[in-house]
Amino acid sequence: MGRYRELHISGALLDKNQLSSYMEKLASSHNIKNTSSKDTYPIPMLRQDYERILETYRLLNKHMKLGIKIHSAGEWLLDNFYVIEEIVKGVQKELTLKKYKNMIGLSSGKYEGFARSYVLAYEIVAYTECKIDSETIDLVLKAYQKKKLLSMDEIWNIGLFLKIAIINQVREICEKIYSSQIQKYKAESIIERLIENKDEKSRVFINNGKINFLGEEPKYAFIEYMSYKLKRYGKTAIDYQNILENEVAKLRNDSN
Repeated sequence: MGRYRELHISGALLDKNQLSSYMEKLASSHNIKNTSSKDTYPIPMLRQDYERILETYRLLNKHMKLGIKIHSAGEWLLDNFYVIEEIVKGVQKELTLKKYKNMIGLSSGKYEGFARSYVLAYEIVAYTECKIDSETIDLVLKAYQKKKLLSMDEIWNIGLFLKIAIINQVREICEKIYSSQIQKYKAESIIERLIENKDEKSRVFINNGKINFLGEEPKYAFIEYMSYKLKRYGKTAIDYQNILENEVAKLRNDSN
């Protein structure tokens, strides 16, 4: 991101009482100043998130045309991408750098310089797992203000920052979707070469690289999809099914 600082807040799902208590403690820890720092402006990060979502959207469209199975989360993205696009356009237009710098910021701690409402929105998303409604927002704001008052401007703009935080969550999901789809493509390429025995000119799935797995999730995605595809070939693919079963056994042993 260069000269701009990214905001990363992660947390576990809290019930209403836990969330209310957490927000009171959070408010007590916050010290404020009259402005926010330029290097915490969230729009550059929002643009980067959008580009990653767009990249996943384009890949899903290609894979759908190729007949590669798409996960339900990927189907959701295909159906709702236009909504994400409109949200990003709207936020970029409304949240100018000048407006952001004039917002109340945090004066100390890990998130020093970030707008308080920006941090608060990310906290809400992190501890509700994006399950946000008007009742939850009302609960959070009331709990926070038991210890520290928010300005009307901060309350008014919390929705903007919630949108930014949710888009960031969508981007994280898209990274998993993208990785999973790449593994499915690799599986299709192997089947085309080794089981269907297609010559190079007639192949649809071109995969020139090695199968590299970054972590266990992509490996599971590859094995699961390959297993799903191999079932269609019966006895022809029995040797490959045995190899897959061995890989699954290794993964289980490694996790124990």
